[in-house]
Amino acid sequence: MANIQVKTASASYRVSIGQGLLSSLLPRIHTALGRKPQRIFVLTSPEIWALWSKQFLASFERESQPTILFLPPGETNKSLRNVEMLLREMAASGADRSSLLIAFGGGIVGDVGGFLAAIYMRGIDYVGVPTTLLSQVDSSVGGKTGVNLPEGKNLVGCFHHPRAVFADVLTLKTLPPRELRAGLFESIKAGVIRDPRLFAYMEKNSAALLAGDAKALEYVIAASVRMKAAVVGEDERESGVRMILNLGHTLGHALESVTRYRKFLHGETVGLGMIAALEIGRRRATVTVAQADRITRLIDQYGPFPHASVSPAQLITTSGRDKKHFAGVHRFVLPVGIGDAAVVNDVTTEELTLAATAMLAKRKGR
Repeated sequence: MANIQVKTASASYRVSIGQGLLSSLLPRIHTALGRKPQRIFVLTSPEIWALWSKQFLASFERESQPTILFLPPGETNKSLRNVEMLLREMAASGADRSSLLIAFGGGIVGDVGGFLAAIYMRGIDYVGVPTTLLSQVDSSVGGKTGVNLPEGKNLVGCFHHPRAVFADVLTLKTLPPRELRAGLFESIKAGVIRDPRLFAYMEKNSAALLAGDAKALEYVIAASVRMKAAVVGEDERESGVRMILNLGHTLGHALESVTRYRKFLHGETVGLGMIAALEIGRRRATVTVAQADRITRLIDQYGPFPHASVSPAQLITTSGRDKKHFAGVHRFVLPVGIGDAAVVNDVTTEELTLAATAMLAKRKGR
């Protein structure tokens, strides 16, 4: 099992990655918190609970049974309306400042669960138990929480770190192949921006990773988390270097929004968004042609991508509402070779159009 410490200015917690963690979850949580919460709430999806509730509850004694809260799957359910409903369920069930919330599911459950914990009674403890690859490698770490508005993704939220994260690799066994690939695009991103060894590992071990090999996945998850923990430790509130974690996200988020979160998984849009960033990086010579081709080949290894009728103009208009705007400046992340990235503030509409065109052309490919 890998144990990775996340240390920021306001929080310190451990991310545990291994196989079979669910069966001993409650004592692990008690150790992480240093206390035994009297009342525990679990936010999950009906699908995850149907698959894993027996293993999840294995370490809970009869007198410590948690209250289960359900959030339907899909980005459209990551809404303020559902947040209010869940908050009222917690209040009706007697949740107080000493209660614990466990976010047990994918990235949507994690984002909403963290947000609930942040705002209920001005903040209660929560623990992340991510069950998708994308949430294990990325969204469960770093303290970002939030929900969507019709105008854009994650426009309402706050920073609220978990007290601990437990990533059980065995939960990925029930993950559909497409969901697995979507998570792997986030790990490709991690390799591009900070970890060339991870990038090379994913080049050499694509067959094992795509087949769901637990050892290969454990390596990739741990490497991705170490990378993110280091970046978040340097810049907790995304005022500087943490912006590089948004490689592929500007036009990627726009693609999700334009297609109403129904055509693409988040990781897929990150993969396509990296193609867009590579187009600008190639033109600005932040990457060589050989480096750009190598990154593109790796993205292709973990495809294919869905198709939807979208124009570059739609993406550019929607990206103008992205939360990464600051003081009227559209910040954009570009790869700098393989293993580094930079944030630029002067991307033109012409460059965005070329990037969006390249991204949409790749979507029509493999």
